[in-house]
Amino acid sequence: MTVTIDDIRAAAATIAGQVVRTPAVPAPRLAEATGAESIVLKLENLQYTGSFKDRGAFNKLKSLTAVEAKNGVIAMSAGNHAQGVACFAQRLGIPAVIVMPQGTPFNKVERTRSFGARVVIEGDTIDAAAVFARELAKRDNLTFVHPYDDARIVAGQGTIGLELMADVPDLDIIVVPIGGGGIMAGIATAAKAIKPEIEMIGVEAALYPSMHHAIRNLTPVFGAQTIAEGIAVKSPGALTKAIIERLVSDILLVEEEPLEQAVQMMAEAQKIVAEGAGAAGLAAMLAHRDRFTGKRVGLIVCGGNIDARMLGQVLLRGLVRDGRVVSLRIQIVDQPGVLARLARAIGDAGGNIIEIYHQRLFTDLPAKRADIDAVVETRNAEHVQEIMASLSAAGFQVRQLGSRSASPSP
Repeated sequence: MTVTIDDIRAAAATIAGQVVRTPAVPAPRLAEATGAESIVLKLENLQYTGSFKDRGAFNKLKSLTAVEAKNGVIAMSAGNHAQGVACFAQRLGIPAVIVMPQGTPFNKVERTRSFGARVVIEGDTIDAAAVFARELAKRDNLTFVHPYDDARIVAGQGTIGLELMADVPDLDIIVVPIGGGGIMAGIATAAKAIKPEIEMIGVEAALYPSMHHAIRNLTPVFGAQTIAEGIAVKSPGALTKAIIERLVSDILLVEEEPLEQAVQMMAEAQKIVAEGAGAAGLAAMLAHRDRFTGKRVGLIVCGGNIDARMLGQVLLRGLVRDGRVVSLRIQIVDQPGVLARLARAIGDAGGNIIEIYHQRLFTDLPAKRADIDAVVETRNAEHVQEIMASLSAAGFQVRQLGSRSASPSP
């Protein structure tokens, strides 16, 4: 079995008016940062449940017989597929059970429950959750809705490709995140049918290179937690693998740092909230810049369901990485007036003190001296050096914590 452009056009008719026809927006600042001629973002994070999964879920659920719909459905998912199935099952009056693995972000669990589905937490991975879900489906006569290895799911996701090619027909490359491969298989089928010369490039988290290794007949070694949990899949689909082998020119692997950086850049440069998987395309462009220099690129922002705490942590870590928030350890004589002089030296250099800590006990310094750990907001890495120079000029010994390149001042 495969999926054709006609299947995708039929899916587009089925989902019309039920899911969001998402915009494709230019991102000139991201293009400048990556060396591309242009970047267009297909904003699937604007779907009702926050991801592209709405498309395939509705297309699949509408295909059920009356008996199947009455008996209900079951799905396994780390979050986005779960929400899509739960949301549209509720809308169509179909009972839904969702099996989610342990460690699924809290916001995705609660959001899924809010759509009226019965959520079962089972298994330490998505694959373990899938085994349990299939057993439950057989026991309770439920229709199993696979997140990616299903022709109707793939056809539903492929409607993204129809819309993108209609809106931006002159693209050279489309970059798509890959977990199980459903969204890539669908978009590639649509885009290559419309424009055979377009290049399709997939992206996987380096900790979960399942499709990358499967098409190369390699045995993958999986990591632990990734910020891109939406594409942290160990077993790619058979249907999707066959399509991707035929239509996709390459699959790029990205480490955690560029994934974090991409989430940060989406938020800061484009004011777009993207989860790790949703920012994976941009991460690939940052990590493999030469592949995209001078190209017109379409990026699929496949989802925006990132935990608020995680988003905050990523943004703060980004400030530290960029040198816009630093921790300075400053040695002082522990007597009145010295702290004021220290603060003045930082302020005169344009730094903003966010937090300050005295280290009097846990230090090797003599009793009349102390360490001050100051967390300082700066403009950039060069500004950090100006602040440290100001402190040195005021007579303080200072070093930057958490920086291998920083060395103590004289």
